[in-house]
Amino acid sequence: MLRRCLASVMVSLAAALLFAAPAAAHDATTKAHAEVTGTGVHVRAVLDLEYDLLMKSAWLYASAYEAKERTEQLRQLALNRDAVIGYVTERFAVAYDDRPCVPALARDADVRARDKRAFAVLTLDFACRGEPGGSHAISSALFPDGETFVHSTETLVRYELDGERGSAVLVAESPTLKVGERQAADQAGEFLLLGAEHLLFGLDHVLFLLALLIGARRPRDVVVTASAFTAAHSITFLLAAMGVVDVPGAIVEPVIAASIVVVALANLLGRDEDRLGRWRLPVVFVFGLIHGLGFAGALDIRESGSWELLLSLLSFNVGIELTQLVLIAVLFPLLTLLRRAPWSRWAVLALSAPIVGISLYWFFDRIPLPL
Repeated sequence: MLRRCLASVMVSLAAALLFAAPAAAHDATTKAHAEVTGTGVHVRAVLDLEYDLLMKSAWLYASAYEAKERTEQLRQLALNRDAVIGYVTERFAVAYDDRPCVPALARDADVRARDKRAFAVLTLDFACRGEPGGSHAISSALFPDGETFVHSTETLVRYELDGERGSAVLVAESPTLKVGERQAADQAGEFLLLGAEHLLFGLDHVLFLLALLIGARRPRDVVVTASAFTAAHSITFLLAAMGVVDVPGAIVEPVIAASIVVVALANLLGRDEDRLGRWRLPVVFVFGLIHGLGFAGALDIRESGSWELLLSLLSFNVGIELTQLVLIAVLFPLLTLLRRAPWSRWAVLALSAPIVGISLYWFFDRIPLPL
């Protein structure tokens, strides 16, 4: 019975790896980004919205949402200006003392890349009414589930209004931020869940962790591996998110894929001994540094002087760590039992080979091609 259970687990894991969509390491949903600044009745919001989803949601033709070249995307944004602005201003709003502020496009739309995807950059000025000393509220209903193009959209808001700075995650269940009323505990909880989601839905990070666990023979290996990976990615995550270091995603993302290939290949080529041997600690630490840069890219908090966002960053990192511990607690006992089976070597091959294949696909797919 135990052998059958282990065989079922092994087959299920291998099948999940084989049929996972290779390019979907971060594509389970989308995140809208909003930076809101201002004083009193003058407010500006800079929105980063995934280009193709924005054009689909504005009910534009395929020629608009299928545009791949930046020049054509800019042309389509200008050509469909009214439809795009109409969609966005109906779903993203600023209020002052409970009075809606009137939005207007402050400059021509732009396009920039995030995680190899094109994002439209819209700058809106909001004209508000009210007396000095009032309070602001920010609401987002961008890309709701009902549109069917995407699900579970989160709007990451950074704000500096009337000298108060902070961050929040707006979702369908809690779409409004009232500046000054959001408690620190609420903010920490939001970013803790965001960190957990990023690890779970970031298939590349999960595969890297799985490859490390496949090669770990003893509980001590797991402790060393988890500690080195946690310390390394925590260092670069905080440094990158605070703007101390800045490495382009075009470099980080292919290297993350390459790190998975290296560890999974060690499992394929090794025997019964520890497959990374004495190189385990330095290899895991170096690759952990790279993965930390990838985690930071999820929040895109890069400008210097972001120390006011430290609580959000720490909470995001704690969410990653807790989720990582849960995955280890679930997977390592199963892998330990699997190694005791007479066909354990075949199980390692069956699990590691798909990881190598998927990661190689990611590696070549993430290398930026010259235009």
